[in-house]
Amino acid sequence: MTHIVIVGAGECGARVAFALREKGFDGEVTLIGAEPHLPYERPPLSKDGLAAPMPPKYVAAAERYQEAGISVLTDTPVDKIDREGKAVRLSDGRSIRYDRLLLATGARPRAFPGAAENSERIRMLRTHADALSIRQALAPGRKIAVIGGGFIGLELAATARKLGAEVTLVEGMPRLLTRGVPEEIATVVAERHRHEGVEIICSAKIAALEDGGCEARVLFADGGSVSADLVVVGIGAIPNTELAEAAGLAIDNGIAVDETLRTSDPYIYAAGDCCSFPLSHYGGRRVRLEAWRNAQDQGTLVAANLIGGTEPVSSVPWFWSDQYDLTLQIAGLADGAAATVRRDMEEGAFILFHLDDEGRLIAASGIGPGNAVARDIRLAEMLIAASSRPDRQALASPDIKLRKLLAA
Repeated sequence: MTHIVIVGAGECGARVAFALREKGFDGEVTLIGAEPHLPYERPPLSKDGLAAPMPPKYVAAAERYQEAGISVLTDTPVDKIDREGKAVRLSDGRSIRYDRLLLATGARPRAFPGAAENSERIRMLRTHADALSIRQALAPGRKIAVIGGGFIGLELAATARKLGAEVTLVEGMPRLLTRGVPEEIATVVAERHRHEGVEIICSAKIAALEDGGCEARVLFADGGSVSADLVVVGIGAIPNTELAEAAGLAIDNGIAVDETLRTSDPYIYAAGDCCSFPLSHYGGRRVRLEAWRNAQDQGTLVAANLIGGTEPVSSVPWFWSDQYDLTLQIAGLADGAAATVRRDMEEGAFILFHLDDEGRLIAASGIGPGNAVARDIRLAEMLIAASSRPDRQALASPDIKLRKLLAA
């Protein structure tokens, strides 16, 4: 094997490129990205990177790629995968042959149906350029409407309030954070946003988003409306599977891969937001994760498998969100939990432990100021990975250290 090509120059793609060198691969490594920037981290875009205009937070400086012998092609979309010829065709007409190919194409924001494309007043947040554009509208006295009460929408709302903008957050479901976050924690988040002055509208039926030139409008099915200087849509993401689909690879809520992240073509792998994979901790359930940690973990794993390894995905899903001084962290997947145990901690922080019908810990969800829940969520993650069945009274008691349960 002499050449590994990585399509997608984000967190995952960059992690793979460096991990290949760390694992001793001495062949060619080419990293190809459609954006004009070197790989950068996306989580800051809805937080610090939105609060203050700054360059992207790069995964690594240009010199590190040079020192590692990694060829990086930026601003270069890939048009086609030639599986028979084992090559990718670039938008400038060039073709690059590969011995192994990794697709780390990520995901893109889901557009609101019927909303004007390329509108200056109706935007989505995915890239550094998006963040710079949105930042211009975040100022005292400006009115911002955020569509979507998930992590991205709430982080953006918190940042906008910090900068003095008036914020209305619109969610179609009866509550915020319906995807994977317990109602007890979602209630704390909603109360904090309201305390900070965010107007929250749930169970909203949006008929249309309009760009009126001088303002944008959110039109509701009941005839009401919200006017704003800017509307930001954050209603989820769609995996970028077009290249894989056109090449005839299997698709299932993303590019379908096996437990080693290999696609239906033995020479092509996929990792990160763009792929769905089986999770052994959850009975082989196929999932697709849009998470910074997942991109890092899968990057390291797939690097080993690209050069002959057969290591399966074994990490526990982990998510986090910072809003104001609150940090929310979740380890595992709580879907299907039969029981929940609450542990109250200092400073108003708490953790919910989710167990299945056999008493096995399958997830833990925590919220509190700063890093109040970080250590115990990390220990809960280790308990989940060990398929532990901890005592419920011990889980509930803040006087009993989780590390003791791990050693039991």
